[in-house]
Amino acid sequence: MSTPEQSQVPRGTRILVTGGAGFVGSHYVRTLLGPDSPDPGVHITVLDALTYAGNRANLAPVQGSSRLAFVHGDVCDAALVDRLAADHDQIVHCAAESHVDRSIERAAAFVRTNVLGTQAVLDAALRHGRRTVLVSTDEVYGSIDEGAWTEESPLAPNSPYSASKASGDLLALAAHRTHGLDVRITRSSNNYGPYQYPEKIIPLFVARLLRGERVPLYGDGRQVRDWLHVDDHVRGIDLVRRDGRPGEVYNIGGATLLGNRELTGRLLALLGAGWDRVEYVKDRPGHDLRYAVDDRKIRTELGHRPLRDFTDGLKETVEWYARHTEWWAGAVD
Repeated sequence: MSTPEQSQVPRGTRILVTGGAGFVGSHYVRTLLGPDSPDPGVHITVLDALTYAGNRANLAPVQGSSRLAFVHGDVCDAALVDRLAADHDQIVHCAAESHVDRSIERAAAFVRTNVLGTQAVLDAALRHGRRTVLVSTDEVYGSIDEGAWTEESPLAPNSPYSASKASGDLLALAAHRTHGLDVRITRSSNNYGPYQYPEKIIPLFVARLLRGERVPLYGDGRQVRDWLHVDDHVRGIDLVRRDGRPGEVYNIGGATLLGNRELTGRLLALLGAGWDRVEYVKDRPGHDLRYAVDDRKIRTELGHRPLRDFTDGLKETVEWYARHTEWWAGAVD
């Protein structure tokens, strides 16, 4: 295990990224350390427990960077988080348990990481005066029949996962209102892209179709989600980190509302498969029917809008999984 002393980074803009070996976190790290970085002088320390969804291979493209350090540790380890926060200027908190199905089966792990882990980050940020961005989800708003949730909409989570994320959001806002902590929250719609662990619908379906297997479609497949490429998500996160307002929430939408059945059809077409490869399965308990966020705030205040076309982005994502079977081969049931 790396120690905090081994993970110190050179002076400059120093960011601690929790969960930085996961899907969104690693994409954020690769973006900031890549050739087109919006902040080319930044130095990053990744803190990650390397659970099933965290993978050091996700950082391979930037592993040799002198501006990257890695600490193998748990975000719930308050002493470790505190020592790391003391040596960094800002925190981007991506660490989370994030799969709804797993939360239905084992809610305690979600409460531990998403609530207690977030509180450990907030305590450290407050103690050392560190700007913190909390990466959250549109699922905290619950389901909406029509229209879209704004940042002022009430939270109405319907799964243990979304309830634990909503709890973390409320703790963060309370830290701002009570102590003046500079904390900013992003709530994005459904992400897709490379390096996403194959438990979520797109990588799971792609992997199973590539292996010649059937894919499980919940219920009648009418559930609607707004799809956002992870490129566009991390651009939004970094805009909020740099230019957002303390104590504010920013929705990040993808402007691509799609039912799961239509999404399945697109994946089948991209992989040359027919509907005989689809198995309709019993719907998950409490399955939200429709998510949609109003992202006018981040568009107006920070100039953010999604740049990745969904059709192109989905095709590129499918091609990435087809080229990187070794990355996901051992992870698909």
